Amino acid sequence: MDVQKLKGLLGIPEEDDSRDPQLAFILEDARETILNYCNIEELPEGLVNTAYRMAMDLFRNENVGQAEAAAGSVSSLSEGDTSVSFHQSVDEAFKDTILKDYRPSLNRYRKAVFR
Repeated sequence: MDVQKLKGLLGIPEEDDSRDPQLAFILEDARETILNYCNIEELPEGLVNTAYRMAMDLFRNENVGQAEAAAGSVSSLSEGDTSVSFHQSVDEAFKDTILKDYRPSLNRYRKAVFR
């Protein structure tokens, strides 16, 4: 998998290398998630595009490269005595959705492991 291809898919200019370390991490994380879920040693050709789609979702939703996670969206705001409430955080909202969205594709390559 290639950082340059991921940049193109995300609409990041090819010459912008400021996010390359984060993009490389995200690609490796998507690959590792697939290998662990499928109980396989190498990424099959049939899952390469799935890995890129997972990496794109991770980049857009996980705030990689930022010291703090993004806050959830505002659910209510009061002015008298100032009160702000947020929906669940991005982490809580995004939890486990990476696999949920891609399980049908991944299950075709998943191997059973008996322990």
